Amino acid sequence: MPAVLNAPQREAIRYLDGPCLVLAGAGSGKTRVITHKIAYLLEECGMLPGNIAAITFTNKAAREMQHRLGALVRARAARGVTVCTFHALGVRIIRQEAAACGLKPQFSILDASDATQIVQELAADADKGIARQMHWQISAWKNALISPDEAAQQAHNELSIAAANLYREYERTLRAWQAVDFDDLIALPVRLFETQEDVRTRWQHKLRYLLIDEYQDTNHAQYRLLRLLAGERGMFTAVGDDDQAIYAWRGADVENLRQLSVDYPRLKVIKLEQNYRSSKRILEAANTLIAHNEKLFEKKLWSDLGAGDPIQAAAAASPEDEARRVVDRISAHRFRGRARYADYAILYRSNHQARLFEQHLRAQRIPYVLSGGQSFFEKPEIRDFTAWLRVLANPDDDLAFIRSLTTPRRGIGAGTIETLSRFAAEHKLSLFAASLHESLPEVLGARPLKAVQDCARLQQHIARRAEREPADTLLSELLQAIHYEAWLFARYDERDASARWDNVLEFVQWLGRKGQEEGRNLFELIQTVSLITMLDKDDEDFDGVQLATLHAAKGLEFAHVFLVGLEEGLLPHQASIDEDKVEEERRLMYVGITRARQSLHLSWCERRKQGRESRLCEPSRFLAEMGAQVQVLDRHAPVSREDGRARAAQLLQMLKQGEP
Repeated sequence: MPAVLNAPQREAIRYLDGPCLVLAGAGSGKTRVITHKIAYLLEECGMLPGNIAAITFTNKAAREMQHRLGALVRARAARGVTVCTFHALGVRIIRQEAAACGLKPQFSILDASDATQIVQELAADADKGIARQMHWQISAWKNALISPDEAAQQAHNELSIAAANLYREYERTLRAWQAVDFDDLIALPVRLFETQEDVRTRWQHKLRYLLIDEYQDTNHAQYRLLRLLAGERGMFTAVGDDDQAIYAWRGADVENLRQLSVDYPRLKVIKLEQNYRSSKRILEAANTLIAHNEKLFEKKLWSDLGAGDPIQAAAAASPEDEARRVVDRISAHRFRGRARYADYAILYRSNHQARLFEQHLRAQRIPYVLSGGQSFFEKPEIRDFTAWLRVLANPDDDLAFIRSLTTPRRGIGAGTIETLSRFAAEHKLSLFAASLHESLPEVLGARPLKAVQDCARLQQHIARRAEREPADTLLSELLQAIHYEAWLFARYDERDASARWDNVLEFVQWLGRKGQEEGRNLFELIQTVSLITMLDKDDEDFDGVQLATLHAAKGLEFAHVFLVGLEEGLLPHQASIDEDKVEEERRLMYVGITRARQSLHLSWCERRKQGRESRLCEPSRFLAEMGAQVQVLDRHAPVSREDGRARAAQLLQMLKQGEP
């Protein structure tokens, strides 16, 4: 990216006469525009840091924005600007307005797994798969700001009717536990601002200018939150790209782009069309492809980075053949160009496609990174320890208290939990409060009573100190007190237990460090944990080939991209073909193409197994829609002399290093 801003970027940065929509094509410098606009507001317009908020969709994007802003303005000003995700902003609002939301400031934030468990318990006869689907439906209603009453009227099939019947009780359970789910982090502030004008006015005065990243990914609730914060004055800049709207399946609504000009007739639209990432060939193919979609706004990416390598497409006999060919080409290409493995990405539509590529990469001793695997915070040992932390902050969190009672095991079985739950229900108490009730010894035996009360009193003891003592001290003390290490080594073999214990130590050390660096007490850190994904653990210096779904690859870029599995029924996905929703799949393909800087390689399989059968595959329609830039290679053609020489040289080098 050149040091000098181009004309549309300068216009977007300086425009302050009303609401502004910046249509930022892939690789056109959208983050640069947002950070420079914040600097302009601070240094040229005299706006206070605390009156500016930049809202993103991921923690990684927020960190990058904060880092770039820190390079542009003085550190104190950069720290004063609110740069966070939609959900983190929601937490901030709910925490400050907890009383108005009917919550205490130390409310719990439940993840999808916890929420599904509640649904499963409310629907006593549902298995986990059905419970997950019902929670997904409730989540969709919340994102669309649909109440339980409205959901009951809209439900039209067996699953949605069952979900609607649970929706109200699900909400009641969350409030009884002083808990919110992820969807509440947007829905509750919206409800609050809609019903309490004084609260809405206070936040409008606090956040006087808003900058929204990846605006095309907003859902109905997020757009409503933006409208309520911006008010009629509409002092905001929304940055987005309708050609990269690929998240309809999780509630994002590309129509929010169209709605902006309806709700704000004075909306200024500025297009960023110069791409600073990809070669001309790649952009021409992307433009030709996306032209097949109906457009909200016309724009065409261009670049002055040169023609670039030819775009090559080739068929493979089978998925195994495709994986072998792609890995061989990466190996030869890297050796010939003296590139890093991290310069290469293999992108695909669905997670299941990764397995064969992993096998061939491992066979050739090629390091790789797999996106979309299990989150660090989803590991059982991390969930065990965070359950203890959640109870410290919110003793009404019954789900977390049950997990803390039973992990590590301390002689508390299902019978004890059942008795405690019945006692709590009869006395209208949380499980934690019930465990310390003076009448509990009447229904619980001496041994289980001592185990339950020891657990509750330990949590009570740590919680009393949480606001005034350093988080790292308390975390270490808690970990030692519950004897979690000994329990792991008693339950698992030494290697597994050691790996799990290392994960817990890493988590505790990271959390303690975060508390020191950000001046947060343990209660504040506990809520923060619920909003963090393992993007915070990405090792950007690791030299490995990136394997990722097209959805996970959005926002990334690589020198060389291999787009695989380009077949009808896979990309575009068969469900989108059946439901006449191919346009979003085409945008997904567009996102994949525009991840590439220098070279783009396309492949599909001639046959693919379906159960025990082997079926013929048809090349994706998107290959033809990319136009004349794509060169289709004959898979039966012999390997070029250059590739053969590179592969032989690499094998020789491996032999010299003693590798197989």
